[in-house]
Amino acid sequence: MVVLLLLLLLLPFLLYVAAPQIRKMLSSGVCTSTVQLPGKVAVVTGANTGIGKETAKELAQRGARVYLACRDVQKGELVAKEIQTMTGNQQVLVRKLDLSDTKSIRAFAKDFLAEEKHLHILINNAGVMMCPYSKTADGFEMHMGVNHLGHFLLTHLLLGKLKESAPSRIVNVSSLAHHLGRIHFHNLQGEKFYNSGLAYCHSKLANILFTKELARRLKGSGVTTYSVHPGTVQSELTRHSSFMKWMWQLFSSFIKTPQQGAQTSLHCALTEGLEILSGNHFSDCHVAWVSAQARNETIARRLWDVSCDLLGLPVD
Repeated sequence: MVVLLLLLLLLPFLLYVAAPQIRKMLSSGVCTSTVQLPGKVAVVTGANTGIGKETAKELAQRGARVYLACRDVQKGELVAKEIQTMTGNQQVLVRKLDLSDTKSIRAFAKDFLAEEKHLHILINNAGVMMCPYSKTADGFEMHMGVNHLGHFLLTHLLLGKLKESAPSRIVNVSSLAHHLGRIHFHNLQGEKFYNSGLAYCHSKLANILFTKELARRLKGSGVTTYSVHPGTVQSELTRHSSFMKWMWQLFSSFIKTPQQGAQTSLHCALTEGLEILSGNHFSDCHVAWVSAQARNETIARRLWDVSCDLLGLPVD
């Protein structure tokens, strides 16, 4: 008991001393690509904060025409002005996109396709984490509905434009948490049992399975796709969990900044010669290991078919 008390008393000091080394270890992985993007068009979901904002900023810095696809348009406009001022790129645009409502997703896609002739980079970045049990406007469990089905539908609707603009890339932001995820087709919407933490993990596993099956279907099209683990990043994702907010504050010295968290997304969106690795999962700008279920092609294909059925899309 005495030893335990001493360890608890020493913990803050030990964390303080070790923080620089641990932060350096956890923040490894930097996008080193020097590719410039004049004339290129990019869409970043959830770009009004965190990793999405930093990703959009870097794409704008490189000269791309960047669409901030945000649920909160007012906040998005403030961010767009900030990015315009910092980069000198005035082609930073804000459009309404609520991934918890398929009507909003379809409206965004319809307007974008009418407005733009090309789409070279799609970053499916937005997400929710550890929400109390709730449903989207279409009756989907919130994590699966926003993190997976919302981006699945958005990608489907923009895929024709991505193919026309090839070479083009799709980046799906997943998480190391996928290792705890399982795809229970009999409980995909949390109908029988629900845990907010596991629901997040399931949706992140779905991101990887979607990426792998999408890569298989897009082979030879000139469109490539990648899933990424951004790392543990200080962001607004923890807003639904007081415990996670407390944990983030306790270990804030070890957590990546949003800019550091955006590096792997940027690596997969920009690095030349990455086409051969389409369908792979990345962490710290390197190919990363995924769980056994994330490698299961049968589950990936079934999830694709089930997703199409839920969204009213043709199954092919």
